Amino acid sequence: MKIRWLLYALILLLLILLGLSFWTRPSPDHPFFSQFEESQYPLVIAHADDTGQGLWPGSTMLFLKGVAGLGVDMLELDVNMTKDGHIVVMHDNTVDRTTNGTGKISDLSLAEIRELEVGGNWTQDEGQTFPYRGEGLQVPTLEEVFLRFPDYPMNIEIKQEDPSMVEPFCDLLREHEMEEKVLVPSFSDKAMTEFRTICPEVATAGSSSEVRNFVLLNFALLSNLLSPQYDAFQVPQSSSNIPVVIPSFVNTAHDRNLQVHVWTVNDPDDMLRLTEMGVDGIMTDRPDILLEQLGR
Repeated sequence: MKIRWLLYALILLLLILLGLSFWTRPSPDHPFFSQFEESQYPLVIAHADDTGQGLWPGSTMLFLKGVAGLGVDMLELDVNMTKDGHIVVMHDNTVDRTTNGTGKISDLSLAEIRELEVGGNWTQDEGQTFPYRGEGLQVPTLEEVFLRFPDYPMNIEIKQEDPSMVEPFCDLLREHEMEEKVLVPSFSDKAMTEFRTICPEVATAGSSSEVRNFVLLNFALLSNLLSPQYDAFQVPQSSSNIPVVIPSFVNTAHDRNLQVHVWTVNDPDDMLRLTEMGVDGIMTDRPDILLEQLGR
């Protein structure tokens, strides 16, 4: 009797799952991706490294000009907001690690941040030399980046959650007509949900929980139960020693019309393996190596 009821319950569960699959839909096409030709894939995304792994100190105009000169497909930026409402390009919520100053960006004015030198702590030889110390590099504003690279595809990650920077960020995107030129990721579920509400026309990547849910459903062969509210995944090759970017993940993401961008890949063998796997983008500190490997 128990086996019979267990069988009935299993059949009912399968019917429910089948019914749900009819209601879900893949992510709709987004005009952001129409910027790229088929021959550009996998996209070369220049990671804004500020640890010495890259070619120039990230989050500087020097870095952006350098990688744009190489011909990368997408510039990568991290943004925070000053206390007087200016969006600035910096990975951390504080200025301590990458400038000669201290303090949270949200507690500093743009004028105070302008007084700081960025890139002075950047070293490629474990602190033996600091090639950009004393060079006067400043923290750029996002508006300056838009004015300098008005037509360049960008990946702009929201780093700040509180106080919210979403509305001024969206206003800036619209003011400079960057809505279809930018892909916006964030680890923060709160920031991502708010951004999609205020700026629904801009392409986004899955947040941390959205990636986790998809990975778990993919392992359970149930990823078709999702109707993604995002356009891409930006994920590491593995997390906590658990492989993330595997062929089934890439294939099921593509089935849901989602691109897969992998970070941060600097090893040529990994670049080749991921290219052969069919990922859509590779974020790297060494775009020069990836471009050469792709014959570009």
